[in-house]
Amino acid sequence: MNTFQLETNRLIIREFMPEDLEEVHAYASNPLVAKYMIWGPNSEAETRDYLNQTIDMQKQSPRLGFEFAVVLKATNQLLGGCGLHLSDPKQGEIGYCFNPLFWKQGYTSEAAEALLKLGFREFGLHRIYATCRPDNIGSAKVMQKIGMVYEGHLREHMWHKGGWHDSYLYSILEHEYKG
Repeated sequence: MNTFQLETNRLIIREFMPEDLEEVHAYASNPLVAKYMIWGPNSEAETRDYLNQTIDMQKQSPRLGFEFAVVLKATNQLLGGCGLHLSDPKQGEIGYCFNPLFWKQGYTSEAAEALLKLGFREFGLHRIYATCRPDNIGSAKVMQKIGMVYEGHLREHMWHKGGWHDSYLYSILEHEYKG
């Protein structure tokens, strides 16, 4: 089993573990966090299922999905999660979700930048993309901050929570990445 751990100035980005359940559920059950997500707010059982799926993902070969816990180095506190999902041809999608206690402190951008580095340097990707709901200004700012370019507005392309939803699409190409 290949396990990954990334390190930034302030963060350790590591594989999820079963003992992360309480800290993950603290944000996954929060309606504010789930507002722009296609899931949640989670019940404890749903958070446990998610955690089990991420741990099972660690055993896949070849491994195409990576969901990571984001931990503050200074305190070892779990701040949220981030992920990279690989697809052909040489593309990947990133995502992130943090406890609101840690919003607007640069942690999300720092973790997302680490995912770009992993995708381009470790996996030799050509393109990495991400989406957010149009009202999720914070997420759009993160994508812009890490050098992603706005590609377009996907109109009513996803059905969840009883309705159709739009997304903004951002991406960065390997030759644009300066990390």
